[in-house]
Amino acid sequence: MTSARTLLEQLVAIDSVNPTLVPGGAGEAEIARFVAGWLEQRGVETEYEELAPTRANVVGRVRGSGGGRSLMLNAHMDTVGLGGKDGALTPRVDGTRLYGRGSYDMKGSLAAIMIAGAAATGLELSGDLIITAVADEEALSIGSERIAATVKADAAIVTEPTGLGIAIAHRGFVWLELETRGHAAHGSRYDLGVDAIARMGPPLVALAELDRHLEEEGEVHPLLGRASVHASLIEGGQELSTYPDRCLLKVERRTLPGETVELVESELAKVAPGAAVESTFSRDPLETPPDSPIVELLARKATDVLGAPPELIGVPFWTDAALFAATAVPTVVFGPGGEGAHAEVEWVDLEHVERLVEILLAVATEFCA
Repeated sequence: MTSARTLLEQLVAIDSVNPTLVPGGAGEAEIARFVAGWLEQRGVETEYEELAPTRANVVGRVRGSGGGRSLMLNAHMDTVGLGGKDGALTPRVDGTRLYGRGSYDMKGSLAAIMIAGAAATGLELSGDLIITAVADEEALSIGSERIAATVKADAAIVTEPTGLGIAIAHRGFVWLELETRGHAAHGSRYDLGVDAIARMGPPLVALAELDRHLEEEGEVHPLLGRASVHASLIEGGQELSTYPDRCLLKVERRTLPGETVELVESELAKVAPGAAVESTFSRDPLETPPDSPIVELLARKATDVLGAPPELIGVPFWTDAALFAATAVPTVVFGPGGEGAHAEVEWVDLEHVERLVEILLAVATEFCA
C-alpha cells in the first residue's frame, strides 16, 4: 500500500489553486487526472467528470456484491492561493508534520480517502464505497453540488480537518447586499446633492447593534455558540467633488441550524429600513443527530483505533457536508489535525492521516457489509 506521506507529497506538489478565488489559478483538472489514474491503477472503478475548463470531479467506486449500504467519502482538491514556502507547492516533512499548500485543507484527507478506497478493493463488501474528490469547495462548491445531485449514498463522511473529532454541526451563512440611494451633484451644490454614503451610516450602526443583540440575547447552540453578522465590503462614490448617488454594503450573516434565508432577510430589513436588502448567496447549516447510525459507528471505530472516544464537536466553518445532508444523506465531518488553513504556513499531522485511513476502512467494512 502506498504510504500516506508519499501520496500526500505528490498531491501537494500539484498546483490546484481555485481560479474562482485567484484569477488564472490552475484549477483541479491536473490533480483530478492524477487522482483518477491513481485509483484506476489500484482497481477502483473511476469516473473523471469535467465541470468547466480546468475544473473537474473524480468519482471512484468500489462496487459491492449487492444488498449492502453505500458509504461516500468526500474531499476537495482545490486550494486557496499559494502562501510562503510552507504554503506553497514544495512539501516538507518535519517530524510528523507535512508542510505545504493544501496539506491540511485538505489534501491530507484526500490522500486518506484514496488509500482507503484502494484498500477496500480487497474487502468483500456488499454495498458500495464511493470516493468523491471534488472541485471548488473553496468558492462555490460546484463539485459537491454536482455530486449531491447525481451520486446516491446511505451516509457520507466529509473529511475536512477536525483534529479527529466528529463534527456533527456547523454554521451556515447568507451573503446580502444593502443599498442606499442618493442624488449625484457637484460637491459645491449641497442644495442638489444627496449623499448615499452618509445614508449608509444608520444601517452600519444597526448592523453592529444587531450583532450585539445576537451576542447578548440570541440563541446559543450547544456546539456552535451564537449566530453573527458583520459588514464585509462597502463601495460608493465617483470622485471627491461629487455627491455619491449610490452606496453598496456587502454583509455576511452566519446562521445556526433552523435559521433561514427568509428570516435573515427580514431581520436585516427591520434593522436597516433606509436600505434595500437582497440576499445574493447562501449555504445551509449542518446538524446531524448524535444518535445517527453513521455517527455512532464512526465514534465506535474511532475509539477502537485511537484508544479513547472522539469528541462530538461543532466547527465554525461551513463545509460541503451541508449539501449532502440537504439531500437526506446522514453526513458527518471527520478529518485529521494540523494548522494553517489559508495561511502562509500550513501543515497536517501525518499520524492523524494514517489513523484516518484505519478508521475510514473500519467504518466502511461494517457499514457496507
